[in-house]
Amino acid sequence: QLQLVESGGGLVQPGGSLRLSCAASGFTLDHYAIGWFRQAPGKEREGVSCISAYSTGTNHADSVKGRFTISRDNAQNTVYLQIDSLKPEDTAVYYCASVGSFCGGTSWLTYEPEYRGQGTQVIVSS
Repeated sequence: QLQLVESGGGLVQPGGSLRLSCAASGFTLDHYAIGWFRQAPGKEREGVSCISAYSTGTNHADSVKGRFTISRDNAQNTVYLQIDSLKPEDTAVYYCASVGSFCGGTSWLTYEPEYRGQGTQVIVSS
């Protein structure tokens, strides 16, 4: 079965950290650019971070630069999103999706994904 599965979300206090995982099964994740997106209740979907196929580059939304880090572990067929200095406005459902091959520019934000996970909830609250 070809799928992406996210994990690692939870309840965390402001200033804390989380590492979200996006694990692939049935296909090789490194062949695809992978984007992390989030959607909070009542808000539009936001693309936050992307890593190009074969880790040739990364891209981050201005709102998360310096706090979000995206990486791959090809042995685990997994992409990670490290989130530091969490803020209440980071509260959202986070999901990963394959977005072609390249994360440069803004095209990855509207790319129709080949695969998409179901999401993992992140709640930042004291």
